This record gives sequence, structure tokens and C-alpha cells, in this order.
Amino acid sequence: MTSITLLTDFGTADSYVAEVKGVLSSAAPDAALIDVTHSVPPGDVRAGAYLLGRVWHHFPPGTVHLAVVDPGVGTGRAALALAAHGHYFVGPDNGLFTFVLRDAEVLIVSLPTPADASATFHGRDLFAPAAAALAGGQRLAVLGEPFAAMPARLVYAEPHYEGKSVVGQVVYVDRFGTLITNLAPDLVPAYATVEVEGLEVGPLRRTFGDVPTGGLVAYIGSGGQVEIAVRDGSASRRLGMGVGGRVRARLG
Repeated sequence: MTSITLLTDFGTADSYVAEVKGVLSSAAPDAALIDVTHSVPPGDVRAGAYLLGRVWHHFPPGTVHLAVVDPGVGTGRAALALAAHGHYFVGPDNGLFTFVLRDAEVLIVSLPTPADASATFHGRDLFAPAAAALAGGQRLAVLGEPFAAMPARLVYAEPHYEGKSVVGQVVYVDRFGTLITNLAPDLVPAYATVEVEGLEVGPLRRTFGDVPTGGLVAYIGSGGQVEIAVRDGSASRRLGMGVGGRVRARLG
């Protein structure tokens, strides 16, 4: 059975997710529909790209990933269906596939917009039918014309050294207020001291219980990057920090 994952900023208070699922269920009745999240902050392509990049590889090859965070819906931005890493991805060309495209051989087509598609709801009228067709075994090349341009990619500041420190930034804040950074474990040895905006967090710990309630803690998170949290609290709220905030690992 083919799976279709869904990642959107539609929320669940309105009918938008149900309408998309209605199209998918009608056109691909045997596909399993799996919600990644519909709580991406409205229009936050960076958050959507992070979450998609974190989750897609946990699914089996052949999975179709429908990702719609599309503040440019109805404009001239391209609509894409692509194959990468043995998976399929469908969504807008706005940087949402930045992490998927990294180190991948990619086949991409530009999807035509149906004449009767709503200019404000391509998730239902354009992307969902394409995702359903792929889940049903349709070949990618049949869905559109080859996409000759370079797909949009988000630009991120890479970790860099400043003297005896390596400096990264917060790339995502989860619902617990955890600050997820772009610092990989190989950049932050066990002897390093993590700092945020000049405030010392301390060395990397194993888990939240290694500090008392209310304490700041830095650790390697389940996504493989350095994260900063407050035990039983919110690091984002405590530190007044969000995406783009600087995080330093002092090496000496």
C-alpha cells in the first residue's frame, strides 16, 4: 500500500485539510493518508522545509509527500512534482524542498494548473490530484513538462568558527519552546560549553533530567542537531529567542 504524507499550514479549525483528503481518497482510495502536521505557522516556508526535511526519510521508498505551505499561491511561482531518494514530493517551488534536494539526484516536472482550479487553493485543486496520481502508479513524466530551471532553495547561514568558538543559529522552534540549531555533533565536542546570547548553558547533556526543573539544558536532539531547552519550560520564552538566534559553542 502506498502512503501519502501531508504537511501543510492549513490548521484544523477549517475544512481545508478535509477537502484535500477528500480529493486524495477519491482519486487514490487505496493509499494510506498520514498527517505529518497541519500546524506549520501560516506561510512559514522555513518551518515547513525543516519539518519536511526531518521526516520524509522515515517513510519507505515510494512514499508520496504532499507539502503545501504556499504564501505565493496563484502567482507565477511554479508547481512541482519531483522524485528524489526513491520518494515523490509534490508542492510549490518556494524553497519548501530545500533539504530534500540536498545531495540528491532529482527528476522534476512542472505541473500545469487546471483551468477550473481555485487561485487560492492549489493544495486541493492542483497538488492533491498530482499526489494521488503518483500514489496510483502514474509516471512522473506524464504529470507535466520537465522543469528546466533550478528549484528554489532557502538560504541558511552555515556554522562558522570565531576564534575558539563555533557559531550556529536557531533554525526551528518546536511547540515546547525548544531551540533547534544547525550545529551538528561533530562541531560540538563533549568538552565544549554552549552559550546563547552570552548566557552560559553548559556542556552537552544526555537528556532533560540531567538538570533541575527550570534549568537550561543543551543536548543532541532526536533530529541529530544541538538543541537547547528548559526542563519543564520554554527556552524560547525564557531567552526571548526564535529562528535566527545565535548559538555559540566555546571550545576553549
